[in-house]
Amino acid sequence: MNQRFLIKVVVAGLAAAGLASCASVFDPKSGTSFFVTSANPGKGGDLGGLAGADALCTSLATAAGFGDKGWKAYLSTQATGGAPAVNARDRIGNGPWVNSKGVVVAYNSAELHGTNNINLQTALTDKGVPVLARPATPNQHDIMTGSAPDGTALPPGRDATCSNWTGGGQGGAMVGHVDRTGTNPNPIANQSWNSSHITPGCAMPDLARVGGGGLFYCFAPK
Repeated sequence: MNQRFLIKVVVAGLAAAGLASCASVFDPKSGTSFFVTSANPGKGGDLGGLAGADALCTSLATAAGFGDKGWKAYLSTQATGGAPAVNARDRIGNGPWVNSKGVVVAYNSAELHGTNNINLQTALTDKGVPVLARPATPNQHDIMTGSAPDGTALPPGRDATCSNWTGGGQGGAMVGHVDRTGTNPNPIANQSWNSSHITPGCAMPDLARVGGGGLFYCFAPK
């Protein structure tokens, strides 16, 4: 093999490798299947029920260019008035779920509710940035879920879902800590992404007082 031919082979190989690399670049418009809402509609825990929360996920995803993928809010509701409870984990499919940078946060539901990859660096908003958390201000690390650690609904009794996401006043919402840290005496609860503590109310000032902005997780069912 002469030197000129060898050079041509090497150059062709490098070009092919470059094209393959370009072809494998992550496309957030088609690939994103998980994000945190960047804002609350302004009514705290009153999201217009599950339907309203899903609609906000879809609206934010569409604006971000993620597409309409049947987006679902990761929110549970409690059994009330003869209506059965709804489990957040049952609403979002079985993964995998990927953020807007192409990072997998969980490959399936078991991993999502076990040892997942959700943290302040990976749980990006629809704007593609991390949620504000200490030492940044305001601290908004509380993410509303209304759920137990396994993604199921909490028992009826104490309100943990802001009247099933229709109340913006009294009551409370179970929240998780997106940064996996907090000031609660219970270190396990502090580290939970979906079930850390119940807020002292559902109005925006109540949520803000304990480190929240009325944000929640959105997933594209797989």
